[in-house]
Amino acid sequence: MRKHIVAGNWKMNTDLAETQELIDGLKKINKTSDAEVIIAPPFTNLYTAFESLKGSDIEVAAQNMHQSSSGAFTGEISAAMLKGVGIKTVILGHSERRAYFGEKEDLLAEKVNTALENSMKVIYCFGEELKDRNFGEHFEVVNKQISQALFHLDADAWKHIVLAYEPVWAIGTGETASPDQAQEMHAFIRKTIAEEYSKELADSITILYGGSVKPNNAEEIFSKPDVDGGLIGGASLKAEDFMAIVNAF
Repeated sequence: MRKHIVAGNWKMNTDLAETQELIDGLKKINKTSDAEVIIAPPFTNLYTAFESLKGSDIEVAAQNMHQSSSGAFTGEISAAMLKGVGIKTVILGHSERRAYFGEKEDLLAEKVNTALENSMKVIYCFGEELKDRNFGEHFEVVNKQISQALFHLDADAWKHIVLAYEPVWAIGTGETASPDQAQEMHAFIRKTIAEEYSKELADSITILYGGSVKPNNAEEIFSKPDVDGGLIGGASLKAEDFMAIVNAF
């Protein structure tokens, strides 16, 4: 059975004190679902978050990672640095990394390789822009984003991959893909993987939906058969809202 996962991407929000306050809030709320919970604070707060959550069932992930093991890359963070502070999961390919920092599939393939070589789990993000959907090219775009970054992997490597479909037009806009739209794309993703590998592997992959998930729509989105959880942005910055989404399963 596939894992249910709800991951909170805090982006460039929360200083150290705010991180601790938010974590303290999360720990006070009773978790009633079977979903695995992941939070991704900014780099500066990862160690504090990891230490604060020791012994809990909340995992801490990084929001990004450089593809090289070390070198003259000012301002960048390596896999070894992340692992050194207890981090074993990294988000790669987020739409904001693609849009603002020009990350493409060839670079993301390198990052995925580096993460896997360092025994890390990857949450790989992808999704179409509004123009792609309006032109009817959303399936083609998603197929390219998955295949060019991930289809070089052997089947065994996929046990370390979680996918996160995030329609760019529904991130931070208040717009949300309808539950049926989310299901349609998730089913397409699973079919695409099955055609490249096998139905058994495709059915084992956790696919998250990211795009303005809120407590009032999470249950309906998560009820779809191919939606296995969410990658949550703004709502993950409020402990009550985030845990309400977790408990929507």
